[in-house]
Amino acid sequence: MHLDVMDGHFVPNLTIGPPIVKWLRPVTDATFDVHLMIENPDLFIPEFSAAGANWISVHQEACVHLNRTLELIRHHGCKPGVVINPATPVESLTEVLDMVNLVLVMTVNPGFGGQKFISSTVHKIAQLAKIRRERGLNFRIEVDGGISTDTVAEVVRAGAELLVAGSAVFDGHDVTANARALLKAAQAAAPQSRVAEVVRI
Repeated sequence: MHLDVMDGHFVPNLTIGPPIVKWLRPVTDATFDVHLMIENPDLFIPEFSAAGANWISVHQEACVHLNRTLELIRHHGCKPGVVINPATPVESLTEVLDMVNLVLVMTVNPGFGGQKFISSTVHKIAQLAKIRRERGLNFRIEVDGGISTDTVAEVVRAGAELLVAGSAVFDGHDVTANARALLKAAQAAAPQSRVAEVVRI
């Protein structure tokens, strides 16, 4: 379960904090994929870990010392992930790819749901898949932003495995049917891939 955390500073929106994660934890044993779209993430990593996060992802753009931040996530018992915005090149992650369990490629500018998919980001997914293969790494590739039945095949073919979908799932009257349609489209694009359904709260 993908949980977007926004602080109104790093992105122009405000969402949830550690108390919500803590309240949700007894309700489900699902993996909590906590995406920190915040300034100074080091200050909050211990709290999100204590609240029940399993994975914690931080933005490359928000971390002054990215290596240290990723080590802090692991130190607190969570799997570290790193996120890049649409304008951030994959090359900025070269030195930390062997430290992370996942890389999240934003396919919209973070902060608001319902945005249009930025197709120029797809090459970064393929680039990450190539680097992973060449270096023998095992991080997973996640995508977030504008993922729908119209765009999912493109990102899956490029190498995405974890799909974060908001509007495509929650718009309309049948969330279950929407989620199934999206997953079916993803699996049809790459039947042998490790595609997982991840839903945003």
